Amino acid sequence: MKNYFFDFDGTLADSGETAVIATQAAFKDQGLPEPSSAQIRGYMGIPIEKSFVLMGADGLSEAELQEMFTNFRKHYQANETAYVVLFPEIKETLLKLKKAGKRLYVVSSKHSEALKRNLELLDIDIFFDDLVGSDQVDNYKPAPDGIKILLERYDLDQSESVMIGDAIYDIQMGQAAGIQTAGVHWGAFDWDQVVAQKPTFALEMVKQLAEID
Repeated sequence: MKNYFFDFDGTLADSGETAVIATQAAFKDQGLPEPSSAQIRGYMGIPIEKSFVLMGADGLSEAELQEMFTNFRKHYQANETAYVVLFPEIKETLLKLKKAGKRLYVVSSKHSEALKRNLELLDIDIFFDDLVGSDQVDNYKPAPDGIKILLERYDLDQSESVMIGDAIYDIQMGQAAGIQTAGVHWGAFDWDQVVAQKPTFALEMVKQLAEID
């Protein structure tokens, strides 16, 4: 395997608590009932532009939704330093992959600005050749747009590429892009659902990332 496409939330880093705090605050700002932690974590993997509507913001106007998204991002940034943390062994494994000559990318449901900021915060930005955030695609996960952008931009071989993620949306996106997929257990909200998508690889431990062939 030569090309590794990583999800961010729940795959490289544990950002669940930050997402819960920011989401509940954004709903409260709009006078809406706050979604539960489980509900929020269950929708992590798709952009807030989709998940907020599914969690009860469907009655808002477009202007109110945009205000809500802005508030979420403010709350998220205010809490990310305290609560967004790397999963154990991630940095060491990324270093091992780079030393082996692998090309690493991130395809995330975060906006690119927040994604870059979080990668820098965790001191892993240097490992990645490029990234695609939700603001760069026409269709969100599980559509394959993010992967296809990178495949075309760098003329990458699909048969030598793998999408790595903790959510069903990551596996579905990789399959739709025609590349191999790897589900990861360490950040998965519902591992059984991920396995049910029949990823090419089902990884229990971070170090197994370096063993994908």
